[in-house]
Amino acid sequence: MRISIPESQVKDPDATIQLEQAILEKIRAIPEVAAAGIATPIPTEPGGGSQVYARDQTYQSVPPLRRSKFLSPGLLSALGTRLIVGREFTWTETNERRPVAMVSENLARELWKDPRAAIGKQIRDDLTGPWREIVGVVGDMRDDGMGEKAPAAAYYPLAMNHFLGSAVVVRRTVYYVVRSKRAGSQGFLSDVQKAVWSVNPSLPLASVRTLEEIYDKSMALTSFTLVMLAIAGAMAVLIGLVGIYGVISYSVSQRRREMGIRLALGAQPRELTRLFITRGFVLALIGVAFGLAGSIALTRVLRSLLFEVNRFDPMTYVAVSLGLIGAVMLASYIPALRARRVDPIEALRSE
Repeated sequence: MRISIPESQVKDPDATIQLEQAILEKIRAIPEVAAAGIATPIPTEPGGGSQVYARDQTYQSVPPLRRSKFLSPGLLSALGTRLIVGREFTWTETNERRPVAMVSENLARELWKDPRAAIGKQIRDDLTGPWREIVGVVGDMRDDGMGEKAPAAAYYPLAMNHFLGSAVVVRRTVYYVVRSKRAGSQGFLSDVQKAVWSVNPSLPLASVRTLEEIYDKSMALTSFTLVMLAIAGAMAVLIGLVGIYGVISYSVSQRRREMGIRLALGAQPRELTRLFITRGFVLALIGVAFGLAGSIALTRVLRSLLFEVNRFDPMTYVAVSLGLIGAVMLASYIPALRARRVDPIEALRSE
């Protein structure tokens, strides 16, 4: 949920942070709240960026923009984000506006190769600002959506001195993230509202939603595309199985006299069944071979729809190939049963 504290209501920066902290403590006191924290922005929400200069690095040009995020103690537990190494901010550091920072794991690896080496290093947002000591490395967050690569990010307390040219910076519009088994229920929302209004009754709660809703919105286009592809794939498999069944059935009818002669000469019914299943198996192998070649070529187009799955993932290819072969064998088995039931006398008489 989003809460904004206008300067017209609380002008003093220190009082603003104390109000945000008081609201957070009230929320944490609600029964069945496992964790709660403050952040701005939250994943998938538009956020700003700034340069990150490391004190032990040399720069020939301006470094690229990094995502800038501001958070409170307890936010990582509420979001379920791992703390790779180090620690979170404390409220003392936030209230006293101490020069501390955290960085994402991918940014730490980019600058220092090893996240552990980032602890104790110093960064700043411009060439004139104060150096801020890194106290923790945070697991990468997919701020641009689940289908996008996690951006490199720097994390700062909710209140700071001398940031991006401002003498004192305080985040007045913040998101509260609350982890609870009751999340999403009307009763829980009512409890949260009471907790907020017990501190300040004039603060409205905006953009109230669950992380699941944020996730679903992030994946909506990808999910729709994959559902359409799944339907198309299922129809293709069905058409293929009907085709295989038709081919084998036609082959049985065309070779009816041959089947009668084979049975009259002592062939076992299971040998006839195996003959047609083998034919279906060969057709399946040919289809799988062409399909694998085509899929390897076409997965370049689908790369954007794959989430943490390599387009050359061997387990996927093996599982799909075995599934298709099994389906074709089943489609071949039904007409093969007809072949073993051919009456030799009737077959020869009809010819």
